[in-house]
Amino acid sequence: MKITFKHIFALVIILIALFFLFFFPSCKNNKTGPLQTVFNEGFIQGTTYHITYLSPDGKDYHTEITKTLHEFDKSLSTFDSTSVISRINRNDSTVCVDSLFQVVFLVAKEVSEKTDGAFDITVGPLVRKWGFYNKHKTTVTQAMIDSILPFIGYQKVRLEKNKIHKDNPAIVLDANAIAQGFSCDIIAQLLDKKGVKNYMVEIGGEIKTRGKSPRGDAWKVGINQPIEDSTSTVNELQEIIRLTDMGLATSGNYRKFYYHNGKKYAHEIDPHTGYPVTHNLLSATIIEKDAITADAYATACMVMGLEKSLQLIEQLPDIEGYFIYKDKNGDNQTVYSRGFEKFIEK
Repeated sequence: MKITFKHIFALVIILIALFFLFFFPSCKNNKTGPLQTVFNEGFIQGTTYHITYLSPDGKDYHTEITKTLHEFDKSLSTFDSTSVISRINRNDSTVCVDSLFQVVFLVAKEVSEKTDGAFDITVGPLVRKWGFYNKHKTTVTQAMIDSILPFIGYQKVRLEKNKIHKDNPAIVLDANAIAQGFSCDIIAQLLDKKGVKNYMVEIGGEIKTRGKSPRGDAWKVGINQPIEDSTSTVNELQEIIRLTDMGLATSGNYRKFYYHNGKKYAHEIDPHTGYPVTHNLLSATIIEKDAITADAYATACMVMGLEKSLQLIEQLPDIEGYFIYKDKNGDNQTVYSRGFEKFIEK
């Protein structure tokens, strides 16, 4: 995933985390000794990660965190030619999917079904055709789209007995729209196993939290104002969110876009039409217990648009959404689901 909207969002998260890190003393844990704040950061999946946690005696788990993230790539990275997903895309009949792949595939399928295909793990070829993987501006014709659409559709791929079956060998899978959310979850699971009860995991702007921040209250994260800026250098906060034991993901179309022949093209592609979306929804922030689910729904909402997204989120239990959109006068407005208000910093 290059400096993008998610990089800027990630920067906001880490600045907040650093404030907590340096201005609040360690807590006490009578069973294992003093809890100390540990901060890890690095680069993975084409983006940055920042992880803050309260660790007994200050034990640092960065080596194991790094190992876990690389194991994730060996399963789901399309940039690793030896990964499980890359071998599936090459139609390697000998490959069996691992547990990481299974989770991603099943969650993707569930979200696809509930969003009428707005989220689709097979949409990657369309994203590539429009130049959003290599930032190559291109003229895309209807004939080009028509040649790709027969190989798009989550219903055309099945998981049976640990193997992926495709209706057509030309179909390829791409987990980029869900990978970072799930990465947050698996690092959270690692910290859980280590007995860490307070942490915030941020990867490429997606978030997973547990317990309290070093300050002793909920973790605080920011939602960016949707200021159109392809350079990703402008950063203003729209809202501050308080999170405990929840995941959060934001998707937006105002950072990752380009102009070609006088027309703006945003990176969210509608799997049904094959074209970038053109509606007035600027960003969607989703809160759910698992970051993988929040990540998938944030992407789906950016495809569906404001009205359908708000209607859907209100119907789904334990999922809340915050949407920034442009009104008829060209002004930015916000609306959120009924249960979202409790997360907003007052």
